[in-house]
Amino acid sequence: MKLPALFGFFVILPVIVLLATGCKKDKPTDEPSQQTLILQFDFLVDGEGLQADTMIYVNEAGNHYMVNEIQFFISDVKLNHSEGNIYQIQDSKTIHYIDSDLPETQSWHVSDNIPAGTYSSISFIFGINEEKNQSLIFPNPPESFMFWPEHLGGGYHYMKLNGKWLDENQQVRPFNFHLGIGQIYYSFPDSISGFVQNYFQVALPNSSFTLEKNQTRKILITMNIENWFRSPHTYDHDVWGGMIMQNQEAMKMACENGADVFTVIIE
Repeated sequence: MKLPALFGFFVILPVIVLLATGCKKDKPTDEPSQQTLILQFDFLVDGEGLQADTMIYVNEAGNHYMVNEIQFFISDVKLNHSEGNIYQIQDSKTIHYIDSDLPETQSWHVSDNIPAGTYSSISFIFGINEEKNQSLIFPNPPESFMFWPEHLGGGYHYMKLNGKWLDENQQVRPFNFHLGIGQIYYSFPDSISGFVQNYFQVALPNSSFTLEKNQTRKILITMNIENWFRSPHTYDHDVWGGMIMQNQEAMKMACENGADVFTVIIE
């Protein structure tokens, strides 16, 4: 009578082991990860940090000038993957505002979970494209202060670079180096026949980087202010005067100079 009972024990034991093994959950092979980008912005003139409100700079045309403040928008930031696909940042605020007087605007902690991988370059739109550049999308300051007059095309400035220069008569004069939607006139300044979208694409040089799983990567984007005035066009304040937002020829020149204004450091 003892042998059958013992035999039954050895038959049941493997079944229990199999059931226990079958109920065991497999560990997921791809654990969730969080990759983060922080875009940091700063301002240089001739390789040195911007010193505002001081007449210490000389541009390519020989104008002595100072910078009082800079405000601008970038939008539609794209990360170009080394395999050819493109990741466009989908942060809830795809348009980002930067202000030389507001340090909190100079650091953009992107909320996206960026896919890990190797990226060959970074690009963005300087300003805002015509689809997104709609009046009243920014109800509150400081962004709301960037409005572009409705009769000049509406929406928002791409940039305000405000300062002063010493003119050819050695008089200090203010300049508003403002970029936004341009106008075509039948007769200046009242009869506008059309508008020009002056936003432009910026491809950051030497901006390749690798983002590992669960890594936070800081990218420093620098505006080199002197480049607005020197390449490929020598910009002369004595020629263009203090205000250019109704002068499409001057704005076009400035936008073309903007192609190499930005440099980047990957940290």
